[in-house]
Amino acid sequence: MRQICSCAFGRKDCKKRKGTMKPRLAKQMVKGLRLCENVTTTGRKRQMIHQQYEVDDHLHEECGVFGIYDMDGNDVASTIYYGLFALQHRGQESCGIAVSDTSGPKGLVLSHKGMGLCNEVFTPEDLESMKGNIGVGHTRYSTAGSSTRENAQPLVLNYIKGTLGLAHNGNLINTPQLRQELARTGAIFQTTIDSEIIAYMIARARVEQPTVQAAVAEAMKKIKGAYSLVVMSPRKLIGARDPYGFRPLCIGKRGNAYILASESCALDTIGAEFVRDVDPGEIVTITQKGIESNRSMCIPKEQHARCIFEYIYFARPDAYIDGVSVYESRLIAGRSLAKHHPVDADLVVGVPESGNVAAMGYAMESGIPYGMAFVKNSYVGRTFIKPKQSSRESSVRIKLNVLTEAVKGKRVIMIDDSIVRGTTSDRIVGMLREAGAKEVHVRISSPPFLHPCYFGTDIPSEDQLIAHNRSVDEICKIIGADSLAYLDEDCLYEMSKGLGICTGCFNGKYPLDPPTEDIRGDYQK
Repeated sequence: MRQICSCAFGRKDCKKRKGTMKPRLAKQMVKGLRLCENVTTTGRKRQMIHQQYEVDDHLHEECGVFGIYDMDGNDVASTIYYGLFALQHRGQESCGIAVSDTSGPKGLVLSHKGMGLCNEVFTPEDLESMKGNIGVGHTRYSTAGSSTRENAQPLVLNYIKGTLGLAHNGNLINTPQLRQELARTGAIFQTTIDSEIIAYMIARARVEQPTVQAAVAEAMKKIKGAYSLVVMSPRKLIGARDPYGFRPLCIGKRGNAYILASESCALDTIGAEFVRDVDPGEIVTITQKGIESNRSMCIPKEQHARCIFEYIYFARPDAYIDGVSVYESRLIAGRSLAKHHPVDADLVVGVPESGNVAAMGYAMESGIPYGMAFVKNSYVGRTFIKPKQSSRESSVRIKLNVLTEAVKGKRVIMIDDSIVRGTTSDRIVGMLREAGAKEVHVRISSPPFLHPCYFGTDIPSEDQLIAHNRSVDEICKIIGADSLAYLDEDCLYEMSKGLGICTGCFNGKYPLDPPTEDIRGDYQK
């Protein structure tokens, strides 16, 4: 009889379950929980043989978007490619580029997309063949809809008014209702992603509206959830951000070209200057005349709800989100952990990459030396071949290795950005102990995850969250640490410099009523 390994839920021991698998468990297994053939527990050393669907247990965000309009008529495909490289940390499953020539025939859009990293999907010949001075790009990590080439973006839509190229970052929470509404009126869907819903809503609104930007505004009245959009029409580039500001979007300029990007670091990569952020609820339209702004969908700042994980984990440290330095935010988190959750130790280390800056902050505040304890394999992308159950190599070990000389005989404070299921934390703690660490004290630069996210983050259902219905002491024992502490929720507002943020995954207080039905479609992990 095959066993269902409960370590997928963060438990220390493996529960043997006989008989028919319950439907709930079967669904969880499909979403990425692991089958265990043989599990033995002796102290903190466990031998596991897993079929894994994820390399790690960290959070992932849906995607990054990029758009550019070169008024001088220069080809932009290569620039989009480099912009996507800078945003690839936001999504590594698929990517794509769509371009058009504003001086050429309307409706002619050249696009190329596929599964994998940018350098896997595009060749120099691909980029050279994509002629056009306006374009949009996308890099994806799926949180709704399956991970297939059909769901890769940008989406290119041909309709009665011409063509649209669209790239979307975020999640809609009313996708099922909108999909049914569109289907009843004859819509035929080519994908399983909510981005196609947005494209349809814009196209249908455009039939009645005088301009594409007016159609985007009309669509925004009906779609609910998190989104940053870049939309390409034959003669315009449009950017839009949801009224709550869940996902970031900024404007840049290089010469006579305007750029839209998820993060400011993408502007740095292509040598563009930062102009400003797109405000929550704002629609910006870039034409030969310059930039126009529509703020009809903006709401009071007190209602803004930026995803705090842009500052904790998602964004690159060199990015600025709504004027706030991501690097500084992570330093603040580390300092706060040191102030409120001190411990006597010899070394502070961060789990790469997002834990490193918070670890530096902890070291600065505590006076305990900051050091490097992990070597990260930078070549583990989505094409990493996950071993079958016959393979004993841990995917965590393939991604990370411990510097034995750095930790041997030392009391180590390990800083990480989050604990979701607990399936990675216990292995990393175990690796430190195997390398000779005397003590391992874990500090997390976010509060405990107690509730799922519905706005573009792959935080799973509550029964998969290790902190749900467990105390900090219980979690500490599960991951095998000597002590464990999380960031206090009050510090989140200091990290965001007082900007409005969403804390729903920590306290269940969502800025929007959560959906009452499944919004992930055939999403599988």
